[in-house]
Amino acid sequence: MSRAVVVTGGSRGIGRAVVARFAALGDDVLALGRDAAALAVLADELDGLDGAVRTAVCDVADEAQVADVFGALDRVDVLVNNAGVSESAPLHRTTLESWERQLRVNATGAFLCTRAAIAGMRARETGAIVTVASTAGRVGVPYTAAYTASKHAAIGLMRATAAELAGSGVTANAVCPTFVDTDMTRASIDRIAERTGRSADEGEAALAAMAPLGRLLDADEVAAAVLWLASPEARSVNGQALVLDGGGIQT
Repeated sequence: MSRAVVVTGGSRGIGRAVVARFAALGDDVLALGRDAAALAVLADELDGLDGAVRTAVCDVADEAQVADVFGALDRVDVLVNNAGVSESAPLHRTTLESWERQLRVNATGAFLCTRAAIAGMRARETGAIVTVASTAGRVGVPYTAAYTASKHAAIGLMRATAAELAGSGVTANAVCPTFVDTDMTRASIDRIAERTGRSADEGEAALAAMAPLGRLLDADEVAAAVLWLASPEARSVNGQALVLDGGGIQT
């Protein structure tokens, strides 16, 4: 039986890779995002996979929009909280607007979607919630106070959710990748180049050097970890934050 999967931030990067992986298995996937044009491209590019790919415009930080989208669904078997934003600045230059924007999307968005999906999962005594966090949710990263705080909050939410779900047949876990080769990371590289005078290649090398891998992760590597945590084989795994960085952070 195919699963009903919801992936937030599903139009590009890690989200797109996750959507493609689930759809290739034959699952019915709903990709959420704020960019209608990008969602349309996604649906067109993934047409023909074994599972159906549907899309819906939804700002995960908007309570009413989340309620409308999830309220129209018959069920959610897997929720992937992937939507995220990232900005960098020294702490003393971090604006309140930037702080609130990152907390709103990265943490509050995961909260709203998890809250919307969890009752049905508990009633059916089955389901999986996977939050795409970051190594910044496990350690402090300079110049990313708001992002780091938001990812710590997302992991804390996951752990509290897992504690409430223990023994229910529903699991909540997170993946914590190092820098991934996505548009968001490319924007970070551009900021490094702009602020330091380095080339884009030098900026990428600086980010890659922050983990033992010595390279950026591929989005599909993260998607594979998400897929496993949502699989029946991982039903005994609950409340865990799986680090994907080649061994830099050992838990």
